[in-house]
Amino acid sequence: MSRVPEITPEELHEYIEAGESVTVIDVRQPHEYEKWHIDGASVETINVPDRKLTQSNPEDVLADVPTETVVTVCGTGKISRESARHLRRTDVDVRNLAGGMEAWADLSVYTEVPTDAEATVLQFRRPSSGCLAYLVVSGDEAAVVDPLLAFAREYVDVAAAYGSDLTYAIDTHVHADHISGVRALGEHTDATAVVPAAALDRGVEYDIEYETITDGKTLAVGDSTIEAIHTPGHTSGMTAYYLDESVLFTGDGLFVESVARPDLEAGDEGAPAAARQLYRSLQERVLSLPESTLVAPGHRSEGTEPATDGSYTATLESIVEEMDALSMSADEFVEAVLADMPPRPANHSQIIATNLGQRDMPRQRALQLERGPNNCAATADAMTD
Repeated sequence: MSRVPEITPEELHEYIEAGESVTVIDVRQPHEYEKWHIDGASVETINVPDRKLTQSNPEDVLADVPTETVVTVCGTGKISRESARHLRRTDVDVRNLAGGMEAWADLSVYTEVPTDAEATVLQFRRPSSGCLAYLVVSGDEAAVVDPLLAFAREYVDVAAAYGSDLTYAIDTHVHADHISGVRALGEHTDATAVVPAAALDRGVEYDIEYETITDGKTLAVGDSTIEAIHTPGHTSGMTAYYLDESVLFTGDGLFVESVARPDLEAGDEGAPAAARQLYRSLQERVLSLPESTLVAPGHRSEGTEPATDGSYTATLESIVEEMDALSMSADEFVEAVLADMPPRPANHSQIIATNLGQRDMPRQRALQLERGPNNCAATADAMTD
């Protein structure tokens, strides 16, 4: 049987980031597809279960989709390989995604972000979920903000490639959509684990030594300074970090296209009060910073356009100009945030318990729990008139 050409997750991601037209034919079952699938501004994705696909006319399957780049996908890349072979009976160059969705979930890429900070800032992106983490390098020291357990080793290796050792592993809050790497880095490297002091009331039970940080306190990384700014709303402990009075790591408080959802800790009953608290945090703490401040969020949403440098960052000035919600009254803001909130992140209760330190989670199990979109933002459409 003829060999089916494959495309790696890295190559597929490069195509999508470049804005090239990509058609993804996902041959998993509909319930698997609905949970999570590959998406993007230039991606057209269709779900045709493998059994149905192999019984169909390949030309009919490809009739109404762009065929410049066609990629078949399944869970592990094995079943979709046969699907690609079937579709290649046409004159379309179909390739199979090597490793399937499991390999896609295991992909992390990073970009060096141009900033006015003394330090070098790298943004790590997980294309499968939109999670963003940051490495701050100054001299021979480095800190990672919002690390994922799945990629803990990568942060250490990249820091070393920049000639630095990891000295801090910092969380902005207790995450609900991915397993934090703070505990693992604090245990297996010389990095000090740091969590917001305001998050302790949720029941943090770390079995390693760690430090807490309160509003206004700072961490020194080489010649750079990182200041903690308490910005509750998404969670009670949500804390942003202000690097060299230039870059604001906002976690899940503010994104380039939306703001945080307020119900993951507070629940439906407490969401209105949390949304009002978020409004105060944004208006009084974040928007009081210089408009040139570069906002570096903890996630990007589906369809978010990258900046010209390839990162998912934006100045505070441009975010205010684009996001009507930041100019609303408190009542209008609360109504907008609570309108049409997306489904909660998959397995969020188990993920939160793990991030509180109440249970351990091996890397492979973490990868399984984290599948799917992060859904930590309010619906972006509600943020504009």
